[in-house]
Order: sequence, then structure tokens, then C-alpha cells
Amino acid sequence: MRAPIGDFDHARPAAECLDLLTEPVAAAVRAWQGGVPADRILYVDTDPAIADTAVFVEHHGRELLDQSANCVILAGRRGETTTLAACVVRSATRIDVNGAVRRQLGARKVRFADMDTALGLTGMEYGGVTPVGLPDGWPVLVDATVVDTEWVLVGSGRRRGKLILPGKAFAELPGAVVVEGLGVA
Repeated sequence: MRAPIGDFDHARPAAECLDLLTEPVAAAVRAWQGGVPADRILYVDTDPAIADTAVFVEHHGRELLDQSANCVILAGRRGETTTLAACVVRSATRIDVNGAVRRQLGARKVRFADMDTALGLTGMEYGGVTPVGLPDGWPVLVDATVVDTEWVLVGSGRRRGKLILPGKAFAELPGAVVVEGLGVA
């Protein structure tokens, strides 16, 4: 099947290629429930050498910048309590860390989570973090424009490969909170 976005010749339902995903992502795809059927979560094979957004869109087309999302792990701190959360914004925007994220987490300070901590706790690879398959109980803050996008390309948990799913599926992820203005230009 041809991918609904991008120049990918071959897309497959992610449930048919679980061995290409990290275990947490594969488990989330296997257990998927909600209004978006699991077979609409697609996997496309990509070159891990071009996994970073800027290089990826230069290779596969600049229009993907508006059809892809980045997932970043942040740490919000209030007193002695630290809350880890995932933030999902369209790739053409940046995360409003000190405004929207701080308010949503009720934190005094928010920073990007230490890479070793984020990767260790998610079981994912650098350059492939995805909101699909995150640890139980983590807030997943999703910019409203991601949910409003017909199809969204996001990491697969590994540097090799990407997932493509309907934007409205992001609102169905465990712990998802749709936030207006999470992504800013």
C-alpha cells in the first residue's frame, strides 16, 4: 500500500511488522483500542541516518514538515516532585515549555529530560521517540493542531522507521491531554 503522506512507496499496518518496533511500541500497537482502528497505524521503513527532522524533510519533501510531529520528553519540577511528560507538536513548531507545559504540569521549572533517563524509561532510541507506547501514567501533552491534521508522521521508537497515523489518534493515547498553543512558531 502507498503511504497517505510523503513519498513512501510502501506502508504497512504497524501490527504486521511488530518485530521492527521497540517492545513498548509493539505492545501499544497490539493493545490499541479506540475510535481509530489499529490497522490505520502505519509503518514506513526509513533510513536511520536521516531520522532527524531537518534532514528527513529535506530528503522526503518539505511538505512533511506540516504533516509530521516531534515527541519530546520533558521533566517538570515543583518542590521535590518531578513529573516526566511527553509533548507532541508539529515539526514546524517548537514547544511552549515555559508557558503551556509549565501550566499543564503545575511545575515551577520545566526542562528537557536527561537523554539517558528519557531513553531508559521509554525503551526507545534517540531520534525515534514516539508517544505510542510510553510508560503508564505519563501525561502526553498533544498540540491541538496535531489532532487536527489528517495524517501525521511520527517516530516509531527506533531511528529506523516511522509511524503514520490519523491526527485524531493522538487524542486517544493513554494519558493524552490536547492543549491549544502547546506548539508555537
